Amino acid sequence: MGVPRFFSRLRRQRPAAMAIVSLLAAWSCGGDADRDAGSRPTAATEPAATSNGAAAASVASRPDLAQMLRADSTAARHESDGGGRAWLESQEPAVIHAGERGRWTFLYETGPLGIAAGGMILLQVSPFWGWSTPQVEDPSQPGFTTVALELAPPQETRTLEPSSTVAPTAAIPEGTPGAPATLEPSTLDRQLLGIRVTGGALREGDRVRIVYGAGEARALADRFAERRSRFWIGVDGDGDGRRALLPDSPAVDIAAGPPAIVVAHLPSAAAPGSVVPLTIAVLDAAGSAGVEFTGTLQLSTANKGIELPGDVTLAAPDRGVRRVDVRVGETDVVRIHVEGRSGLEADTNPLVVSPEAQRILWADLHGHTNLSDGTGTPEEYFQYARSVAALDVCALTDHDHWGMVPLSKSPEMWDEIRAQVARFDEPGRFVALLGFEWTNWVSGHRHVLYFDDDLRSNAVLSSIDPSYETPALLWGALRGGRALTVAHHPAGGPVPIDWSIPPDPELEPVVEVASVHGSSEAPDAPIPIYAAVAGRFARDALDRGFRLGFVGSGDSHDGHPGLAHLASPSGGVAAILAADATRGAVREALRARRVYATNGPRIVLRTVLDGARMGSSVPAAKEHRLQIVVAATAPLERVDVIQSGGRIDSQRAAGRLFWTFERELAPTRPGEYAYVRVVQRDGGAAWSSPFFFE
Repeated sequence: MGVPRFFSRLRRQRPAAMAIVSLLAAWSCGGDADRDAGSRPTAATEPAATSNGAAAASVASRPDLAQMLRADSTAARHESDGGGRAWLESQEPAVIHAGERGRWTFLYETGPLGIAAGGMILLQVSPFWGWSTPQVEDPSQPGFTTVALELAPPQETRTLEPSSTVAPTAAIPEGTPGAPATLEPSTLDRQLLGIRVTGGALREGDRVRIVYGAGEARALADRFAERRSRFWIGVDGDGDGRRALLPDSPAVDIAAGPPAIVVAHLPSAAAPGSVVPLTIAVLDAAGSAGVEFTGTLQLSTANKGIELPGDVTLAAPDRGVRRVDVRVGETDVVRIHVEGRSGLEADTNPLVVSPEAQRILWADLHGHTNLSDGTGTPEEYFQYARSVAALDVCALTDHDHWGMVPLSKSPEMWDEIRAQVARFDEPGRFVALLGFEWTNWVSGHRHVLYFDDDLRSNAVLSSIDPSYETPALLWGALRGGRALTVAHHPAGGPVPIDWSIPPDPELEPVVEVASVHGSSEAPDAPIPIYAAVAGRFARDALDRGFRLGFVGSGDSHDGHPGLAHLASPSGGVAAILAADATRGAVREALRARRVYATNGPRIVLRTVLDGARMGSSVPAAKEHRLQIVVAATAPLERVDVIQSGGRIDSQRAAGRLFWTFERELAPTRPGEYAYVRVVQRDGGAAWSSPFFFE
């Protein structure tokens, strides 16, 4: 099944939202993690402006959460918090595939300071992607977990039920002298098991054996393949309600599921007679790479003059991914069909062959790994972007503080990201960008992209740090460097953007209008964002006079940059009109707004107004000539023209895959804008960057 068909069968990718705060701060917090991202939004009321011109707190902003996170980040921990060590003792079966059931046995060993009565050991299973919640109530249900206390020698080992006790003969650090130690496990929140120590205390060397998936139903694993999926162990040693994590918390690997889909990608533009790469990837049902696939795929095309390499045979070492060369012919719109056994079938994105073809760099500028609230490692993330999704540009933007270990407080994690950026960046072929998400719960989320060749000078600037807690402070810290910021899911979702704060014209030239959360372009957009707030859409920002280009980005948390729409109702990629695949050329194109957005499919879109290309500023006039060219990935439904706040034209495209159109715009005045929106029958969409009139 190719990209054009995915929208009809997608499953929602859960937004990374409030559940993770259960271990970030108070162990439990309400949230909207289960909201249906594909539903129509209900616009909340836009708050009134305050006397200083800033909007009052939105119904969707979370100043309380920001305050809680800030307090937790600065709170003192007892020296016994985070004490001890933990490791994986066994896993059944030895290899567990995405979405399968398994059983994991972990051992925790108490550190030198022990754990006082009233203290707690916490097991945090990933709150995302389908892991079973660890529970101690029902052995017949998935996630049933047993806990056993193994006293340090020479004492006996006994399995404890929640009400069972073992009386240690050694000295007890805290608690009632001579009292027995009791372990009381309970589910505190989704994917969070607390094991409270009561009566006596645990001393150095005591061990707790935790069997996750102990019942017949075992426990469901992550539905996405990944390496180093952490089972985080936290310890509140003194019982004051604050824990610290074990830095060496055990990790497990989840393998890809069986082959289920195939995707195939070509560049979007090429000169006649040139040789271009065709990237083919066989993936599991959730879009994960690394499947066990061997076999032959047949290539075919209805285009004339195309030299295909014949059948493509994948061997076991290929892990389902191959790249082959194709020679194109004369001017044409080329599509190649890929077909294999068991229903594996896909059509490539369109390739426009023309002497005037302008290169399109396909980019995903926003995504996450398991260093914050996603799956997979930074290495896997960039490998997928380059070799599976066939992107030209990719940025990894893990959260500044929204993770089990805050990125802003972990030089080791930031160094790992920098190392992978440096490793994968290959000027001319693939641009890897360093970045992070500035996760501000009051004014809205932005990601920061660094374009420096020397990555050592770039830092994570946390939005809960008083030095960078407002957009103005963030931009002030970035000014003078080669960084850009991008506001994302501006209309709602996790938290909307406060447009009463003008985007910095030098540092924020574009806005993200499509991602896994849906579209934030306008209330009438296809696959709109959930929890939308009236007045916060990208079009509202344009109506305020802000000059912003449009980009899409995945905001993927499944480790699939460039293909986030495989497992969600929506995704996002940016089409960057740049001649060279270098950091400098990408930055220059973004600043000039020579970009457009899609919600996943690689639609070719060209718009020209009075001879100027999209993103340009043009003189206001009584007459304007707009030209539009579209090469779609699926039959078109319509092409809309939006001018200064409203749709002035909607052309029904009669199911065509290629469409051209010209029309006059209404007379314009300075401060107005116009852009084009393309909608396919399968829900795929594209948005040109606006033209601005002056």
